[in-house]
Amino acid sequence: QVQLVESGGGLVQAGGSLRLSCAASGRTFSTYLMGWFRQAPGKERELVATITSGGSTSYVDSVKGRFTISRDNAKNQVYLQMNSLKPEDTAVYSCAAKSPPYRSSRYDYWGQGTQVTISS
Repeated sequence: QVQLVESGGGLVQAGGSLRLSCAASGRTFSTYLMGWFRQAPGKERELVATITSGGSTSYVDSVKGRFTISRDNAKNQVYLQMNSLKPEDTAVYSCAAKSPPYRSSRYDYWGQGTQVTISS
């Protein structure tokens, strides 16, 4: 129904930057609430950032001021610009989509993730 494919992960030194991309299929991308999650080995998955259909954003406190989520509805893409990266940012990053009417806290569609590794 909806496919999400992440790209842009890699190995970066602390203090560096990465830009993650998520390509979405579907004809109703502009209506989705989009989120970026991350999960480190042995830890719970964490919601990092969200962006609404209208472009409103939110972030977990640990990334505020460093990460920026954005979307390009014409391209069915959502991005996560990550600056001033820290070793604790190391995780598998996944994008996810929530379809309207947004009744649940759960996301409906998930990508398979891209590895982000920050070295010190």
